[in-house]
Amino acid sequence: MDADEDLADEFDENSDYVTFDMAGERYAFPMRRVQEIIRMPAVVKVPLGPPSLEGLANLRGRVLPVVSLRRCCAMDQTGHDETTRVIVVDGGVPLGFVVDRVSSVISIDPQQVEPADSVQATVRSDVLVGVIKSGGGEMTTVLDVDSLIGSQFSRLSEKRTGRDTATGAKISAEQDADIELDDTLELVSFAVEGQEYALPIDQVQEIVQAPESVSHVPNAGSRVLGVIDLRGRLLPVVSMRHVFGLPVTPLQPQNRIVVVSIDGGVVGVVMDTVREVLRVPHQLVAPLPSVVAGDGRATEVESVCRLEDGKRLVSVLSVNRMFDSPEVRNEIAEYRQEDEPEMADDQGSADDGRGDEELFVVFRLDDEEYAVDVDTVQEIIRVPEALIRVPKSFDFVEGLVNLRGTVLPVVDLRTRLGLARSERDERQRIVVLIIGGVRTGFIVDSVAEVARVGRNVLEPAPELSAEQARVVSRVANLPEQQRMLLLVQVDQLLAAEQAGQAAELCEALVDEALAAV
Repeated sequence: MDADEDLADEFDENSDYVTFDMAGERYAFPMRRVQEIIRMPAVVKVPLGPPSLEGLANLRGRVLPVVSLRRCCAMDQTGHDETTRVIVVDGGVPLGFVVDRVSSVISIDPQQVEPADSVQATVRSDVLVGVIKSGGGEMTTVLDVDSLIGSQFSRLSEKRTGRDTATGAKISAEQDADIELDDTLELVSFAVEGQEYALPIDQVQEIVQAPESVSHVPNAGSRVLGVIDLRGRLLPVVSMRHVFGLPVTPLQPQNRIVVVSIDGGVVGVVMDTVREVLRVPHQLVAPLPSVVAGDGRATEVESVCRLEDGKRLVSVLSVNRMFDSPEVRNEIAEYRQEDEPEMADDQGSADDGRGDEELFVVFRLDDEEYAVDVDTVQEIIRVPEALIRVPKSFDFVEGLVNLRGTVLPVVDLRTRLGLARSERDERQRIVVLIIGGVRTGFIVDSVAEVARVGRNVLEPAPELSAEQARVVSRVANLPEQQRMLLLVQVDQLLAAEQAGQAAELCEALVDEALAAV
């Protein structure tokens, strides 16, 4: 009796309803819970979420989780078409339900409503409020918004907790790694005319894909290619080929622009390709021999890294030496906006030089873009032709690889995030991270760029499942670029026991190798 009275009060309070169709049947939501109705947007798929989650969409600058109402109600799936709509409801945060077709908005008399004691077998009764009867024997089933959300997305209604703990764990892990990082040189390597060079990562602000063309300025000098728009700022662009005295070639899709600081401003340098992020022990880095230090092009090189037992030499460049010519510096300065030096001074006052921005390594998995804080990345390497298989290990562990004398466990990040495996190809890379004190490699489909993202576009990811909320903690919403980056919490990629087992496995293999010697 009390339940019936509560139901009557609910319908008295909500006489207006939005009706919609699914699988040939008619349903309704209370109008007061509906924020708006939109067409099916483009969505970014999120790993580790509930099965009903279609993805995240951008709704006027806000992140909108979009879910299939058919899946929530255990109905057969169907493709989207011109009549497909998304009903955005208030579920603590905005949440969009995909429906086949929106019908109308109706006003009802409470006498037309009966409790939903039993309904058609295609719909679960625990997500129903009641049934609206109309003339001609037609019925409209009213769905319970809160029950739908609770059955699939209970995290949305829970109080956000544990963020401080997670942040503290991240800081602690970074502090533990500081000792090791002090003894390494962090580099971004790239290729020019088939030769490999590198720049210290603290001299690199970000790496972006080269546009199809740059805007040339009339009567300008020949050293600067032109300018491009970088998030509302004019960025002067030079070619590394020109710096090295090589023929300058037209821009290609594989070209990247490395943005570096110079004289209180910034300049973009076009590279043939960007290869890897490296962390090289200082003992493998040697100054350039004095016999060649003053000879022409060699002046841009300040040191050489000896990798792979000396088979691979990487020349480390100095930004200041690259642009030590007064003519080049003056020409670059002519391209800068008048307000740029003032802004650069403001950035320089920040402790890390990043101001109100964060720096991320962006990579791709299954056509979606993910990102990790650049400070958590040890290096990025190619996937070797063969990995040492590990029996009775986790499903997502691909094997082991020898990284400059250190045993490195390698994880297939697709499998770890519940995505389908893919065939190995040349674009795949291993992103090396430290988790629980263990250096671990994660195979990704490709590494896209090092991106500088304003903190104003970073927001917490919708908490759609417990594991997803731990692993994909934040979202970088970039509507102007029509992009959404899923920011991965590195210390959550492996559970403590998994990281511990990886460490034990590596130690065991090292002991076996020493015993064999």
